[in-house]
Amino acid sequence: MTVRLIVTRVQPQAQQWADSFQASGHDALVLPLIEVRSLANATAVRAAWLNLPCYKAAMFVSRHAVDFFFQARPASAPAPELSSAAATRWWSTGPGTAHALLDHGVASALLDTPPKQAGQFDSEALWQQVRAQVRPGDKVLIVRGDSVAPDGTLVQDNDQGVGREWLAERLRQSGAQVDFVVAYQRGAPVWTAAQCVLAQSAATDGSIWLFSSAEALGHLQALLPGQDWSMARAVATHPRIAAAARSLGFGVVAQTRPTLEDVLVSIESLA
Repeated sequence: MTVRLIVTRVQPQAQQWADSFQASGHDALVLPLIEVRSLANATAVRAAWLNLPCYKAAMFVSRHAVDFFFQARPASAPAPELSSAAATRWWSTGPGTAHALLDHGVASALLDTPPKQAGQFDSEALWQQVRAQVRPGDKVLIVRGDSVAPDGTLVQDNDQGVGREWLAERLRQSGAQVDFVVAYQRGAPVWTAAQCVLAQSAATDGSIWLFSSAEALGHLQALLPGQDWSMARAVATHPRIAAAARSLGFGVVAQTRPTLEDVLVSIESLA
């Protein structure tokens, strides 16, 4: 059965997923709920590159963290494809981020990421893969983005206890030093009137919303304040994202792993 899908991922991944859904026989529309942009000043990222040999590992929170980190790489920085077996490890929480690292030349032997059969792709799953590597005194770099409000101010980080903060706490408990570097900015999109009408329609017409970020749901609430979501359906790619969708009021929420194949299975279950 053909259903209309609302793909809310960041571009260009949103369009790539929409194209795959179209090829599977579904009507997929792109309606990104997060926009990303480069930093006005990438001095800290360039410094992190030059200090990279001092780190036991560099962990990336997303594909965009990888792309913007490499975008700011100084010419004099060590090349990942030339790294030795004793060099910095490269950590990712899921396949998309892992593929981005490989695309940028990271040696596969130095890459740590949850296996394909993992129940979830997140910091908790990554920790199971890397915890045995960490020794007291090690330094770990976490490459992330900052959330920015429409007026340009930084948004308070609400990631305490989960995600990268959860991983940072596990590392500190193991005696490691954790440093953060911001490689990019993300924020809410500015919708056109037509996009607002599309979203309002998709709240009641049986469309299935695809969410891969709890932050995106916060932006949706701000873009359509007061919208009734009780008739809306969603597929979420993590328990925390599913909880955020239910909290916003979505009437039907299915949770799945963040792979195209698993998302398609969840879509079919709702169709």
